[in-house]
Amino acid sequence: MIEYENLHNLNKPFFKEYEEAFKEVMQSGWYILGKKVTEFEQQFAAYCQSKYCVGVANGLDALTLSLKALDLPKNTEVIVPSNTYIATILSIVQNGLQPVLVEPDIESYNIDPAKIEQAITPNTKVIMVVHLYGKVCEMDKIMTIADKHGLKVIEDCAQSHGAKYKNKLSGSFGHYAAHSFYPTKNLGAMGDAGAITTSDAELMERVKVLRNYGSKVKYYNEVVGYNSRLDELQAALLLVKLKYLDKINEHKRKLAAIYQKELKSDFIKPQVTQDNYDVYHIYNIRHPKRDALKDHLLKNEIKTEIHYPVSPVKQLAMKNIIDKQITLISEEIHNTTLSLPISFYHTESEIQSNRGLK
Repeated sequence: MIEYENLHNLNKPFFKEYEEAFKEVMQSGWYILGKKVTEFEQQFAAYCQSKYCVGVANGLDALTLSLKALDLPKNTEVIVPSNTYIATILSIVQNGLQPVLVEPDIESYNIDPAKIEQAITPNTKVIMVVHLYGKVCEMDKIMTIADKHGLKVIEDCAQSHGAKYKNKLSGSFGHYAAHSFYPTKNLGAMGDAGAITTSDAELMERVKVLRNYGSKVKYYNEVVGYNSRLDELQAALLLVKLKYLDKINEHKRKLAAIYQKELKSDFIKPQVTQDNYDVYHIYNIRHPKRDALKDHLLKNEIKTEIHYPVSPVKQLAMKNIIDKQITLISEEIHNTTLSLPISFYHTESEIQSNRGLK
């Protein structure tokens, strides 16, 4: 059986270094906002070609605090792709803002820049882009639109650590970038963890205060804040894996290249362009008989996943919030997408020999 993912096997190459990192943190006696968090923030900011990084508790908090730091009026409109994972939209709703769904490009699955401008109103203040599956959006076009209309841009980089667009890294285009280090990500922790990167010193300071109860000095609270701090232990483990992120991405790109070459022509494969360096957090295909294909592959001992089976507009939680917005392209993607195994621990021979895919 070829599993879709196995976190033990994924992390096994790092166990020895993890044990050393754990021991160092345990013996330090400092477990919240210590030197490991500071060290990771410095290294990850440098990796992302940003000036600053603020570690937070998870990817959703990274998105939520990024919006909170902008101090936007209630019901401000935030443009967001209609086929994103629900967390992106939750961050907007939890800030009392209004998500405005813009359809993706049917080939890249990322927000379609050609559709953004028609969704802008006087209430629009932010474009929240999502680099889905490990492919960076067409950020030159998006930043041009944002500059023209005076809008802030937040990048959801949960799936795109190390991905590039025109040789520029994901997370280095917008005003803020939100990162998730959920264990299955290319840069995954051993639990929940997240970060915000930015090159704006003022925005960085706001987020640092917000993540720590609204406080710069202990017991003195300037604003209504949150408890959302990157754990010292998770930071230590992420420092280990960050050293190998480029290697992880290159391996997944090799596996993706096998799929691209060997998959039957009736599968709709991911778009590949010269402008994009994709890191394939997810290798998704599309097929009109997706559910039957998923069952067929399981019978042939290949486990798959669906990212994502239900579109945001059809989520019960979004009733009366976004349920009146029409998202036909998003529905097409959600109804036909299927994610194939592409973990760092999968071998090229395993992918090459997958039964049921040829």
